[in-house]
Amino acid sequence: MLKITGYPDRLSAAAGETVNFMVSLEEGERFDARLVRVIHGDCNPEGPGLKFRHVPSNADGSHPGGPQRIDAGSYMSAPSVPAATGPFTFYTMIWPTLLRLGNQTIAAQWDEASQSGWRVAMEKGGAVSVTLGGPGGVKTLTGSRPMVERQWYALCIHVDPVSGLAVLDQAPVVPYALADDTVSVQAQLVPAAPVPGLAMAGLAMPDGTVGAHFDGKIDGPALIAGRHGPDLHDRMMTRPGDPSLRRAVIAQYDFSKKIDTPEAVDIGPFARHGRLENLPTRGMKGWNWTGESHSWREKPEHYGAVHFHSDDVYDAGWTPSVALELPADLPSGPYALHVSCGPSDREATREDYLSFFVTPPKGAKRGERPRLLFLAPTCSYMAYANHGEHITARGVELQMNRMVHFGHSDLYMYDHPELGGSLYDTHLDGSGVAYSSRLRPILNFTAQYHSWLGGHGSAVYQYNADTHLFDWLEQMGYDYDVITDEDLHEGGLDLLAPYDVVMTGTHPEYHSTRMWDAMKAWIDRGGRLMYMGGNGWYWRVAFSDHYPGAIELRRAEDGIRPWISEPGEYYHSFTGEYGGLWRRIGRAPNVMAGVGFVAQGFDFSSYYRRAPDADNPRAAFIFEGVPDEIIGDFGLVGGGAAGIELDCINTDLGSPPNMLRLATSELHGSMMLLVNEEFGVVPPALGGDQNMQVRADMAFGETPAGGAIFATASIAWCGSLSHNGYDNNVSRITGNVLKRFLDPAPFPTAPLGKDGQA
Repeated sequence: MLKITGYPDRLSAAAGETVNFMVSLEEGERFDARLVRVIHGDCNPEGPGLKFRHVPSNADGSHPGGPQRIDAGSYMSAPSVPAATGPFTFYTMIWPTLLRLGNQTIAAQWDEASQSGWRVAMEKGGAVSVTLGGPGGVKTLTGSRPMVERQWYALCIHVDPVSGLAVLDQAPVVPYALADDTVSVQAQLVPAAPVPGLAMAGLAMPDGTVGAHFDGKIDGPALIAGRHGPDLHDRMMTRPGDPSLRRAVIAQYDFSKKIDTPEAVDIGPFARHGRLENLPTRGMKGWNWTGESHSWREKPEHYGAVHFHSDDVYDAGWTPSVALELPADLPSGPYALHVSCGPSDREATREDYLSFFVTPPKGAKRGERPRLLFLAPTCSYMAYANHGEHITARGVELQMNRMVHFGHSDLYMYDHPELGGSLYDTHLDGSGVAYSSRLRPILNFTAQYHSWLGGHGSAVYQYNADTHLFDWLEQMGYDYDVITDEDLHEGGLDLLAPYDVVMTGTHPEYHSTRMWDAMKAWIDRGGRLMYMGGNGWYWRVAFSDHYPGAIELRRAEDGIRPWISEPGEYYHSFTGEYGGLWRRIGRAPNVMAGVGFVAQGFDFSSYYRRAPDADNPRAAFIFEGVPDEIIGDFGLVGGGAAGIELDCINTDLGSPPNMLRLATSELHGSMMLLVNEEFGVVPPALGGDQNMQVRADMAFGETPAGGAIFATASIAWCGSLSHNGYDNNVSRITGNVLKRFLDPAPFPTAPLGKDGQA
């Protein structure tokens, strides 16, 4: 079990700036901290081992600490709604998704400590209830029939807080034969004490947290003065904004407005706007969606629903524990705040590395910085943040073709779902997690993470796999700068302009439109891209100015997906852009990197065999000192350089026709499977040597502006760099490419003659 964890308030900062770290202790009252440069974070005993270099800073030493908790669950709060003192009617459309849990607040003006006010809730099994509380006690009216999961219902709730009368009407939007889910009941309860403010999908608790969350969609909630029946609700839903219906409105929320913000817009006469907390999912189709438009920007009135989840989390909101002042002369690179609270043992881990990056000074100009830049794939780190699918999903062992090993972090995630899941996980109600935030502990973004694959897979994915490259650059003496995906999204092409060479991480899978455009513009202007991984530029994500530190993904149409977006919900709420694969909007990875994702498998990694294009004079510099036929039959990630996820050349998808196929992997196992976007009708054999498409193509090609692209086409490549004391063909090829890419001489753009000259 983890005894200490935390997170920084940002993933990148320049020297001289301050980074705040939030730390939580499971036991004890103090912890030690120190700043370290991260060199190698793979615990695999077959590799060079953990490497950190201490950097003196103001953070060094002992700090007070204690437990900090996350209050997960999304909800709406509208504090300006006045307390109900006379009869009113509450209307809403509702789509419940988690009937097995009870005590779910739909709407309330309720004080939990004094048990006062009124509250509409969903009980376990799906029945709607109305509760009134005041000096005369607490009484509840419960609907006689439950709702059906994932079906739309119209609710009409009348309450007279003075007399204590409560009326509950429930009707399905789409009736079914033999269904019994229409309700019309009333009862004399108790007078309700006035409580100001309106809460929806959650309820404030006496300890300051918010609980009793609702899982499901809510559309068009409204409070109307007086007693009204369902017929008025029908008119309000079909004629929104009708002046004749506004006179009695206390508050009426239209969630189809300002979808890209946390604001809940009150279209009533008093503008009692609310706020949506903890990132519930917006841009969701409502009760009246017909399918005539799939974009909320085109037909927002069909997207008036918000999907609330009891396990949504945006900002953990922890109190800062350490304010780290980065030394003014600190070089750019990967760093971490090492925090510890005692010696670790088999039962518990009492240290953590809270990782971040130091970026070059703002406004850095060409010639003032190193010519090499590492683009830290922080969108991918965030997409996989607290990836828990392997803990809860069935058949993981079969998919991996090996026994899954759980570490302290995995067990901690299982015990603490309030940490929030990755974009690969589903919410408790089974819907996909569409948002991920860095403002919370990310247990698999640490420089000493033990992956769930175990053995050769000890640093399979993401940050730890990237430390193989940090280590190699350090060993080879290369000076380099670092920026993150988020930096690139915000700064664009100007951040790339000072650099001749950009090296990616091992898995740069997720990119926003601004990131994609900036990288493509830099390459088109003569930049030299070293794509050091696989499955890059695959999914399109969105950032938001209203939710800094969060990204959004809609898993639309195609691709390797552990969950699939509902039809009509393929467009990002942050930007209104179409989500899903970059390939589906004409920007396949091949257009950017010369190769594109083709296969995935987690059993073992294989090697490359030299291809005929390796003898092309254009590639002579790449194979200088490398006469070998077999390349990379060794490594820390699955035992070889070609594994986990593979890319190949495909000119039909945008690979430039001048790309050289330098080497191709072979002898992959049957668990290395072709990605589903590569076939229509399911072929008889999807994986391994049965399918010649399943391969990694090491590739090289020049660009028209005198730049070039080199692609390893495999996530496992960097795991082979340190083999045999860094003296191996993977290391030498990487060094040869980097040496030439740093040479300012332009690459030829005219056809070469037989002598290899232009």
